[in-house]
Amino acid sequence: MRLVGKDGEMLGIMSSKEALSIAEEQSLDLVLISPNADVPVCKVMDYGKFKFEQAKRLKEQKKAQKVVEIKEVQLSMTIDKHDVEVKAKNAIKFLTAGDKVKVSIRMRGRQMARPEMGIEVMNNFYTIVENISVIEKQPEIMGRNIFMILSPIKEKK
Repeated sequence: MRLVGKDGEMLGIMSSKEALSIAEEQSLDLVLISPNADVPVCKVMDYGKFKFEQAKRLKEQKKAQKVVEIKEVQLSMTIDKHDVEVKAKNAIKFLTAGDKVKVSIRMRGRQMARPEMGIEVMNNFYTIVENISVIEKQPEIMGRNIFMILSPIKEKK
């Protein structure tokens, strides 16, 4: 096995007994870092401290992670222009917070015969919010409902 010292220096390739004796001399632990390598890599370190730092690193990563929620905005096929603007304002608030927005229309009665009107309402809604969102899923008819999913534009770093 390949042995790495506690400061990161390479101690060379040796048997596991030799590596264990070196670790015991320094009163540290012998930790198997990558067992699947051609020559397994071990490191001389304090295992308790290693586990603590690893847990701390995972906690930091989890804290930096943002959970994306899907918020819903419901429209109707006979919605007025001002009402669409109010719903779009709410959707913009959700999108700027980093959430995805599901836009839905439920067709009733005779509206089922003209689903293209609902898709037109969806497209008009998207023209209002297109500067801060991207269509993740195009308007799609599923039974009595029409759905569209919008996600916020990813900022380039």
